[in-house]
This record gives sequence, structure tokens and C-alpha cells, in this order.
Amino acid sequence: MAPEAEPRLDVDRDPVPSPDPDESALKTPSQAAGATNPAGVQKDQNGIYTLRANVDEVLLNCTVIDAKGRIITDLTRADFQVWEDGVPQAVNSVIRQDVPVSMGILVDNSGSMREKRAVVNMAALNLLRASNPLDRAFIVNFSDRAFLDQGFTSDLVALNRGLSRLDSKGTSAVYDAVAASSDELARNAKERKQVLLIITDGADNASRLTLEQAIRRVQNLGGPVVYTIGLLFDVESDEAERAREALEKLSQETGGVAYFPRSMDDVNRVANEVAGDIRNQYTVDYRSNKEISSGGYRTVHVEAKSAKHGILFVRTKKGYFAQPSVPSQVTQRAQQ
Repeated sequence: MAPEAEPRLDVDRDPVPSPDPDESALKTPSQAAGATNPAGVQKDQNGIYTLRANVDEVLLNCTVIDAKGRIITDLTRADFQVWEDGVPQAVNSVIRQDVPVSMGILVDNSGSMREKRAVVNMAALNLLRASNPLDRAFIVNFSDRAFLDQGFTSDLVALNRGLSRLDSKGTSAVYDAVAASSDELARNAKERKQVLLIITDGADNASRLTLEQAIRRVQNLGGPVVYTIGLLFDVESDEAERAREALEKLSQETGGVAYFPRSMDDVNRVANEVAGDIRNQYTVDYRSNKEISSGGYRTVHVEAKSAKHGILFVRTKKGYFAQPSVPSQVTQRAQQ
């Protein structure tokens, strides 16, 4: 029996549309029959997937740290303040709970990663072991193209197998892989909380999309939080600076963190930090004072204050695109 071909993320069943995508291939049987999409995910003429719902609640995943970088986990709703487009908002609830996550792990498979993959794969597997046991993850290996080497599962054996499908060669299309994986989350994630982890060792040099377009794709989908690990310790200064700036922007705009280990020996520790960060976040729920029908991009700013902890810093997404609601018989919370 011939080995099964690795599914590509840029053709047919993949989240990143081909130059002339076949729209019928992107529809589920129920959608093809004209049924309402219960997930509220719709695709526009530009190939952008958007989440639409008929309420205007906004949910923010927030990490709070003190001046020493320690994660703070004992705050209440009274400790938080939220502004949208500079206007104070009424916070409905704040919950800190270790909820299951839908996670995509994207690993650079370009030629420069060949000698690093064994350590990277072990760190990624350790991150999965340190995560909530109910998390579901998928594995994308990318160079100039992205391959979905393992779909959503909680099976660590299967995820390890996906990480082990190595063919380190070619260039790095980081931004295309991010867009592809964001769409994969939008279409197939079952958990509200969504995360992407990107591990790469250089600047993007092969994507069709720009950094700004990739960020816009993530924001249009209402999440996920993007964590990045840049293995830039042996990269020439100009490329390293470009890569650092891009990874920092990608993470900061979505509420994540960009990590830059000093050596391969530090990668496993960083992966464990990512797992801890994900499991110790607050969900801040507020209802926007703007009509959802007005649409557009809205900036978000969150602060937390607690006398016993001193100065606190809140990390969350910088904003979201409000999408006009679509009438539905099923009421859903806007997963912003």
C-alpha cells in the first residue's frame, strides 16, 4: 500500500484559499444544503473567515503579571477596568479557570531547522503534556508551504507522530502558515479559547501574505492568541532583527508573548512557560457600548489594580473587528 500523502494547507481542503479556490469544497454538507452554520463562521469574497453572532458581548483572555513578571491569579471583577476605543466599559464578569484550549502548533521545517528539530519536537511535546488534558491540538509543519501533519486530537502519540514528519528544506512562509492555521481553528475548533504557537528560526521569506495581512486574518476571526518562539541566537543581525520585530508584533497584537531563547538548551523551559501562561488566564466579559451592527475595528485596553500586588500589567489582544450580527435561532456568545 502506498504511503498516505501529507495533506497540504494551501490546496483543496486547506484553510488558506488557493488563488482560485473551489468554494463548494469549503462547505460542510449542512452548509451546502443551505442550513445555518451553528459555529457562526462565514467566508467572504476575499477568503476571510469571520465569526458572527447575535449578541455584542466581548470575551478577552487576559494574563496579569506583577513588576517581577510573576503571574497573578487571585484577582476579582472589581480589580479590572476595560476601555473600548477609549471609552470605559462595564465588566460583566471575570473568571479564572483552567479551561480546555484548541491549539495549533506551527513548526518551521525549513532547511536551517534540520539540526534543531529534535529539541524543538521534544519541547513541543512537553508543552502538550503540561497543558490541560482536555486540550485538543493540531500540528502544522511549514517551509515554503504548510502541511497539516496531524489534525485536532488529544492523543499525544498522534501529535508526536505529526511533529516527527520532517522534511527540512526550502524557505519559511510564516505568515501564510499563520493564516492557514487560524482558518483551521475557525472551522474545526470546539473550544472557545484558541491558541497558536509558532516556532521558527528566522524571518519570513516566502509568504504570499504580508505580516499585516496575517494579523488582520487572525483579528477577523476573533482570536486566537498567538505565542511565538524565535530561535534567533545563530542568525545574522539584520535578519534576526526583522524576525524579532515580526514575531513580537504578531504576538502583541493578539495578546500573546514572543520568546527568544538564548540557546537550544533554553527551549524546553520556554515551552513550559507558554503552557503555564495559557492555563493561568482570566476571561474578562463585557458588553460593548457600541451597537455590533456598526462594525469596524475597535481598540481594547485592560487594566488591573490590586493594593497587595503593586503595579500590575495586563496582556490581552489590542482590539477586534466587530461583525454585524446574523439572525439565528441559536444564541451564541461573541467569541471576540
